[in-house]
Amino acid sequence: MSFDTLQKRYEAAGQGHLFQLWANLNNQERAQLQAQLEALDIERVNRIYKTAVASEAQLSDPNYQADAIEPLPKGASESVTNVEKAEEWKKIGLQAIARNEVGVLLMAGGQGTRLGSSAPKGCYDIGLPSHKSLFQYQAERLARLQEVASQEAGKPTGSVVIPWYIMTSGPTRPETEQFFKKNKYFGLDPKNVIFFEQGTLPCLTMEGKVILETPSRVAVAPDGNGGLYAATRSPLSPQDPSKTVLSDLADRNILYVHAYCVDNCLVRVADPVFLGYSIGKGAECAAKVVPKTQPTESVGVVACRGSKFSVVEYSEISKEQAERRDPETGELTFRAGNIANHFYTTAFLDRVQQFEDDLAFHIARKKIPHTDLETGEFIKPSKPNGMKLELFVFDVFPFTERFAVLEVDRSEEFSPLKNAPGTGSDDPESSRRDLLAQHKRFLESAGAKVATGVEIEISPLVSYSGEGLDSIKGKTFSKSGIVEQLEELDALI
Repeated sequence: MSFDTLQKRYEAAGQGHLFQLWANLNNQERAQLQAQLEALDIERVNRIYKTAVASEAQLSDPNYQADAIEPLPKGASESVTNVEKAEEWKKIGLQAIARNEVGVLLMAGGQGTRLGSSAPKGCYDIGLPSHKSLFQYQAERLARLQEVASQEAGKPTGSVVIPWYIMTSGPTRPETEQFFKKNKYFGLDPKNVIFFEQGTLPCLTMEGKVILETPSRVAVAPDGNGGLYAATRSPLSPQDPSKTVLSDLADRNILYVHAYCVDNCLVRVADPVFLGYSIGKGAECAAKVVPKTQPTESVGVVACRGSKFSVVEYSEISKEQAERRDPETGELTFRAGNIANHFYTTAFLDRVQQFEDDLAFHIARKKIPHTDLETGEFIKPSKPNGMKLELFVFDVFPFTERFAVLEVDRSEEFSPLKNAPGTGSDDPESSRRDLLAQHKRFLESAGAKVATGVEIEISPLVSYSGEGLDSIKGKTFSKSGIVEQLEELDALI
């Protein structure tokens, strides 16, 4: 694009100020700024700003009548505690996996800053005896599940593939890719591990003007985990603009996608039970949830606003609503704790673009370092001077036509890693404890006994969710250890 065309486009969009310091830039700086502005869809940025501001104004209007918040309707949610149904869902899910109809989207853009690590969070070691990272655990669960599905379907080993699409941020992508290469993709075929980047949006002034961080660079920030949807449409690499996550899903004939966040050490990647449940329900989008521990737990819940499914923040629910219980079961009425664990059909992911302009991004007012356009001086503000715009992954829920919710056991499927070591909850120690406790339950469910104080770590390559351990029935384990192959359990008796 010529410079004149670019400048006219930005002036027409009301963003011509971005060229105010152009005369002061050298050729390299001009090329840098021009490339960034050419890549930016400035008209989309303006639309996002207008929708976000209008939505915020509407919600703060004292005369605005918000849709009533209602619990999930009967039939919209089921639980894995129904063992018979769970087995049936698992069969449906494994059949879909065996037909190579399932892919996985991993949201892995975050860094382990709160954990005292500058590395991508997926590289983190929670302190297991094996010292395996979160990435390795998830890769090995995928490998095992491919094997289980092929065995169930009577297909040869290696014929079942679950492609893994890993969304990084711009800063974490090089280190994430290097980590996988260094570890030989944890045994997975590299062509089935596809990296792509979360998008960014420019930081804006309160009036919607794009902020320059330096005279030759626009200030940008990640567009939230809901940026997943736009990112699936973006080129995987500059070398091949036509290749995207969505095009790759189509080329592989993938029909169903499981999406989750990297920081849950108990996540069941491509969970066949969840997949089978969602497929059986005919859902185009579904959410996995855990029961709230208590009415006051600070967690968003999947519920309804009017007639539409939504995630409702705990601050939006009254004390009376939070404490309300089902008269038949005694369970909390608003109990479906959101854990950012979702199912989609690829047809739905393709459709998101049609209603994306109706999604209201969330405004976060921040102190944004910037260049003064009059003086060229770099300024670090002492109070919020601008905004970052974010979309949340669940913001698409109200636009779904067929939605379903599956409630699972928190102790089996959800142990998030959010806090620094020694915090006491949602930290590396709690993640380690929860995972090893699950492995103990695997052994006990198979009919074995585990002596007090004994810690046995079972590789996901041995068992995905407790299956394949029939041979240990009646045995007592008295030694701690790491089990990478089933036969190694005998050494721990």
